[in-house]
Amino acid sequence: MTGDAGNQSVQGAFQMAEQELRPALEAVLMVADQPLDHLVLAQAVGAPPTAVAHALEAMSREYTEQRRGFDLRQVGEGWRFYSRADYAPVVERFLVEGQQARLTGAALETLAVVAYRQPVTRGRVSGIRGVNVDSVMQTLVTRGLVEEAGVDAESGAHLFRTTAYFLERMGLTSLEQMPEIAHFLPDLADLAQELDAAKPRGSGVSSSGDS
Repeated sequence: MTGDAGNQSVQGAFQMAEQELRPALEAVLMVADQPLDHLVLAQAVGAPPTAVAHALEAMSREYTEQRRGFDLRQVGEGWRFYSRADYAPVVERFLVEGQQARLTGAALETLAVVAYRQPVTRGRVSGIRGVNVDSVMQTLVTRGLVEEAGVDAESGAHLFRTTAYFLERMGLTSLEQMPEIAHFLPDLADLAQELDAAKPRGSGVSSSGDS
C-alpha cells in the first residue's frame, strides 16, 4: 500500500468513526439535565476525548449553518443543547399555552410526591410511584411547578422541590398549609424493606442507588 493510499484509508476510517460518534453524542446530550464536558462525554460514548471535542465543535458549527431550531453551545466547561434564540417567541408561546393546559394524572401524582417528600431526587420519586418519571418531571419543571434544589450528598443526584408558583396555584402561602396526606405516601425506608423482602432468596442482587 502506498503512502497516499494509506493516508486515505486512515482518513476514511476516521470519518466513519466520526459519523457514528455524532449520533451517540446527540443521544447523550439530549437526556442530560446539565452541561457535560468533553471528557465526561468521551467516557459515555467510549471515544477518544480529542475526537469528541472535535465532533462537538463541528456539530455546533453545522447546527448554526443549517439554522436548526436547536443550538449546541459550550457553557463554561460543558456542552448542552438549547433552543435557538431566533425561535424564542415560538417557545414562549408554547410554554404560556402549556401553563393553561391541565396536568395529566401521572403529572399530578408525581407533583404530589415531590410536594410531600421534597427535596427529593427523580430516582426516589420513581421508586415511590413505581414508574419512570423523567418526562413527567421535565413537564413539571417546564410548567414552573418544580425546580432543582441542589444535589443529594450521598448519591450526587439532583434534588427537586416545588416552587413559589406552585404555592400560588395552590392558593397557599407556605408548605405548612398543605393538607395532611403525607401518610398516604410510603416512607422510603419502608419501600426499601418491601423491595428487599420481595427478592428471591440467594439472588445476590442489591438495591440500586438513586438516579
